[in-house]
Amino acid sequence: MSTLRTPLRRVIGLGSAKGGSGHWYSQRVTAVALVLLGVWFFAGLVRLEDGGYESVTRWLASPLSSALAILLVLTSAWHALLGLQVILEDYVASKGRRAVLLLAVKFAYAVAAVVGVLAVLRIAFGAAA
Repeated sequence: MSTLRTPLRRVIGLGSAKGGSGHWYSQRVTAVALVLLGVWFFAGLVRLEDGGYESVTRWLASPLSSALAILLVLTSAWHALLGLQVILEDYVASKGRRAVLLLAVKFAYAVAAVVGVLAVLRIAFGAAA
């Protein structure tokens, strides 16, 4: 079967990449996960006796709570990155500027996710403040 796309166009990825449905599906899955994790997080905070620093750290120190909190941090970062990526791809016309912004955003979200995970682990393992 012949194609109208040139070899150069196939290499540089112009045209349909056939990956839009995967991106859309990932956004929906992370949205559902965030609803469930958000309800868990809010319910956990509401059930605390006083909502003070000590009770929150005690709650997050349990293995289940810390694992779900880490999952919440990672899912939030991934979902936000997916959404911002769509915005940048749709509204930044310059390919060079778009590439730089996408790289910067991905780096920033990776750093934020690592910081969030390390914060939860620090609480979970009881490191001194």
